[in-house]
Amino acid sequence: VQLVESGGGLVQAGGSLRLSCAASGIIFSFYAMGWYRQAPGKQRELVATITSGRNTNYADSVKGRFTISRDNAKNTVYLQMNSLKPEDTAVYYCNAHHSFISSATDYWGQGTQVTVSY
Repeated sequence: VQLVESGGGLVQAGGSLRLSCAASGIIFSFYAMGWYRQAPGKQRELVATITSGRNTNYADSVKGRFTISRDNAKNTVYLQMNSLKPEDTAVYYCNAHHSFISSATDYWGQGTQVTVSY
């Protein structure tokens, strides 16, 4: 299983970035996909998730600014990030999650750095 993130980089406050996560080795459409982030000295936190049925959930801090979407034909999940703030600076990780009855499986990407300057 591989989750490969791309699209991170350095952007000025108020700018936009689009992250992508390409998955392989899983039946992508069966998995809920998510984006998490971890800033230096802080715990990893949820940013946004999208279920196999395309229901979405966002952290309060990104609502109205970030949009998660998925393309099952391309086995890819996206995170469109607009109106970026310096506090959005973090390593962003892609997650694939599947649960069935009493078991759950999680896969993680290697992360992509997002830096928002003042």
